[in-house]
Amino acid sequence: MTISNDDIFDASILIVDDQKANVQLLEQMLRKVGYRRMTSTMDPHTVCTLHRANHYDLILLDLEMPGMDGFQVMEGLKDIETEGYTPILVITAQPGHKLRALGSGAKDFVTKPFDQVEVKTRIHNMLEVRLLYKQLEHHNRALESLALHDALTGLPNRRLLMDRLSLAIAHARRNKGTMAVMYLDLDGFKQINDTLGHDAGDALLCMVAARLLGAVRQEDTVARVGGDEFVIALPELSHAEDMAELVSKVIQVVSQPWSFQGRGARVTASVGVSIYPTHGEDVETLMKSADLALYEAKHSGKNAYRISGYADL
Repeated sequence: MTISNDDIFDASILIVDDQKANVQLLEQMLRKVGYRRMTSTMDPHTVCTLHRANHYDLILLDLEMPGMDGFQVMEGLKDIETEGYTPILVITAQPGHKLRALGSGAKDFVTKPFDQVEVKTRIHNMLEVRLLYKQLEHHNRALESLALHDALTGLPNRRLLMDRLSLAIAHARRNKGTMAVMYLDLDGFKQINDTLGHDAGDALLCMVAARLLGAVRQEDTVARVGGDEFVIALPELSHAEDMAELVSKVIQVVSQPWSFQGRGARVTASVGVSIYPTHGEDVETLMKSADLALYEAKHSGKNAYRISGYADL
């Protein structure tokens, strides 16, 4: 991870001082160095609102202001940056406030009248740390997303699916309700890969993912668990007997024609269904029951569904 000077000069900075001359001096100094995104306020009461809306990379904060001092401002900022790195550089004419300011959340300290070279150096260093911190946060979020989502379709992967199934079962158990699992496998996917190529196969999988998301409710989870296999978790089913209509809808949307680079194609889907608590009371049993029902659907001629425990539906 690296931060360039251009990144630093493009960082957003908020200047907070009740003296107009001090604001102008800081703005002029920063603009001369090359900083491009500066905002200022002479009213400390507006700082938290501004930061909540803009999440500044650095706040240059005067400590001694009438009506609301810098220490009170920092208390308010703590409620916004609850887990983050609060980027505050305190400026004051009272050196005795240094330790209190650092203890209140400031990351660095400059005493008035300040040396411009020192201030510029401290601002540059603080911004470099702040931007590295943001890069690390973004990197960690990306890694977390990759750990829980399928890289091709963006759908939840098996790991995230299992977590959501566990929650859905716990909710159904607590409310004496029902939930269901649909295990879906594409019919003829290998033929698409063999005749049109793997790019077409990937495009098909993404298309299926989009169609499945459009066919289910917002609270349902569509996951890709490997190859051409998808699982749909359906929490809070009001009527288990509605499953036939739901599964038929899923099969219908998947079987709609699609095209790749001007060539038309069509696939169908086989689906196995299990319902809590009839076919299992834990994740593993429900998944196994749905998988066995899918096997029956495949061997019945495909483009069909089976609900666990029923031979012919």
